[in-house]
Amino acid sequence: MSSEYSYDEQGQFYPFFIFTLTTIVTLPLTYSLLAPSKEVVSTAPKLQTDYKPEHADLIQAQRTAQKRKQRKIKRAIAVVLGWAVMAGMLYLIITTQRTVAKIWNPYDILGISESATEKQIKSHYRKLGLKYHPDKAKPDPAKNETAESLSDKWVDLTKAYQALTDEEVRNNYIQYGHPDGKQSYSIGIALPKFIISEGNGKYVVLVYALLLGVLLPYYVGSWWYGTQRITKEGVLVESANNLFREYTEDMDEGDLVTALSAGKEFQEILKGDKAESGLATIESRILAEGQIASLAGGLSVKDKEKLEDLDSGVRRKVLALLWAYLGRVELDDQALNSAKYLVAPIAQSLCGSFRAISLAYSNTGPILASYYISQRLVQAVPPKASPLLQLPHFTPAIVKAVEGDSRKHLTVQEFMDQPDAQRRSAAVGNGLLSEEQYKTAVNVAGQLPYLRVAKAFFKVAGERFIIPSSLVTLVVKGRVIPPGSTNIPEVNELDLEDIDPAEDDLDALMGRKKAVKDENGKVVSKEEHKPVPPPLAFAPYYSREQSPRWHIFLSDSKQGKMAVPPFTFTTFDQPIFTADGKPTFNMQTLKAQFAAPPQAGTYTFVMHVVCDSYVGFDTKMEVTLTVEDASKAAAMAAEDEISEPEEDSIAGQMSALKGSSVAGTTKPKRRRDSDDSDDSDESGTEEEEDDTSETNTDTEPES
Repeated sequence: MSSEYSYDEQGQFYPFFIFTLTTIVTLPLTYSLLAPSKEVVSTAPKLQTDYKPEHADLIQAQRTAQKRKQRKIKRAIAVVLGWAVMAGMLYLIITTQRTVAKIWNPYDILGISESATEKQIKSHYRKLGLKYHPDKAKPDPAKNETAESLSDKWVDLTKAYQALTDEEVRNNYIQYGHPDGKQSYSIGIALPKFIISEGNGKYVVLVYALLLGVLLPYYVGSWWYGTQRITKEGVLVESANNLFREYTEDMDEGDLVTALSAGKEFQEILKGDKAESGLATIESRILAEGQIASLAGGLSVKDKEKLEDLDSGVRRKVLALLWAYLGRVELDDQALNSAKYLVAPIAQSLCGSFRAISLAYSNTGPILASYYISQRLVQAVPPKASPLLQLPHFTPAIVKAVEGDSRKHLTVQEFMDQPDAQRRSAAVGNGLLSEEQYKTAVNVAGQLPYLRVAKAFFKVAGERFIIPSSLVTLVVKGRVIPPGSTNIPEVNELDLEDIDPAEDDLDALMGRKKAVKDENGKVVSKEEHKPVPPPLAFAPYYSREQSPRWHIFLSDSKQGKMAVPPFTFTTFDQPIFTADGKPTFNMQTLKAQFAAPPQAGTYTFVMHVVCDSYVGFDTKMEVTLTVEDASKAAAMAAEDEISEPEEDSIAGQMSALKGSSVAGTTKPKRRRDSDDSDDSDESGTEEEEDDTSETNTDTEPES
């Protein structure tokens, strides 16, 4: 028995092979290309306004260019080529004629029925011998018959006859499927034969060499060295090292702006002559006298000295451009103005990398500075400048007229809380806002998503007490109330509770439904809303689309250190605006889990709720975490579980006469003295059966 290899000369099989391989690659690529993006930026709505700032064309052009970079052009080309190859192979599969291998069957060769007897077989064979025996058969040229073909025909007839009549030959046929015993087999290779045809071998070797020796090492090397050059925050490792060297514990916002200019990414946009061209113009503009601040760019004296201490070059120009962007300084040069808007998104990425460095040190000051600079980069507002500059048409002159001689800047919320007549008298007038501009500013302010915290507390799911090292959940309840909102409904106390689902409520336990209390205090499940993204940030000067994010972390005010790292929230669990753009005032729930301190005691933290896209939309409040000793908590739980006499028993009636509680009656909740709450509207441990206890926390009234 022997074996031989054969290539697909007639193209019957290799189209299937190539079609299958191409499909395995092309279908996932097609899905990844056409599937809707899950990024919040691509699904979030936009604020309703037609306001356009100065140089809106430059800003929009940069946004468009950034989207073009994200369009996955290479992937789209690969998908088109893949579908073209699949179409070609499918055409070959349909049009190529098939050759089907026949199974050796003696009955078919003799042309008799499989039910024929041995006598019938012998009789039929004798008749065939009269026609096909080499001594009697004569070739017919009309039928393209030759003596050799007739001889082969007779051999096949003889083998078929013997397979049915001769015992030994019949055994071979039954065992091996052929009268001659074991046959050689052929291994077909589903590749066209021209690949190994004489003269084509060198090209095949060349293709293999290019694929395995050039392209594969190139792409693997590019991927590997690319990952080594970039940190997980998406900035160059060299830039992160520079930021690390710039870090100090007492950094303020101005210091951070200077530190961000050390990023190596800026060298890509300021190559060659761009490194220093126009630097003198930029510095003269940002160091000119300002309307509110001493300098037009919003620099302090210390920031000015740091700028002047830098050597001329890319970093000094980047720092000048950053101050020009933050101060909205007009540079009267299209190239310089374009560069001014281009540096802000890069600085935003570097700010995220600096935040990661700050978190490693845990100092609260630099962490907050990174969030505050992030807000001001999005809004193009200098450090310590008025939050009112976020509103359209508001300039330093308008802000000065609105704030008057106040030493403290007004927030957007405070401005919108003023009566409309008072706002108009301060902001509208000759040299100030026009009536139309005022309406635009008020309209935008009324759409900004300000998260007003109503309550914050700690809990352990399914437990009545918090013990050392347990998994604690920080629950923050709040409503999105745009500045200037009217007819705000009162807070429903039931919305402030966080109910644990029943043990048999699988949908609630799996997160498909949410456990809440109805008006009668009964725990029920209701359908969970899909995550709701907030509207894209109103950031007319920022050359990227920005989705607001809220960051919650705990700090120790006495030590100035972070106690619990930030948790980031990009969506809400309830709709925040109706279809026509009106606020819903739904109670939102934000949760963050962390390990409780290893020691029992009372811990007071400062909770920071920071929005990274708007200035002055942050919340800072004290929260208290009470950790009970494990043995004490177990004893208290056991005491609460002691059964009480039934109401209709003699013991129950006697207990009721004495004023004690009995089963089947409402047991009053224990309340701590007001002295223990320490400015808190949260009670101590609740003893309701359906509710988990919450630690004593400080909360902020919602209005």
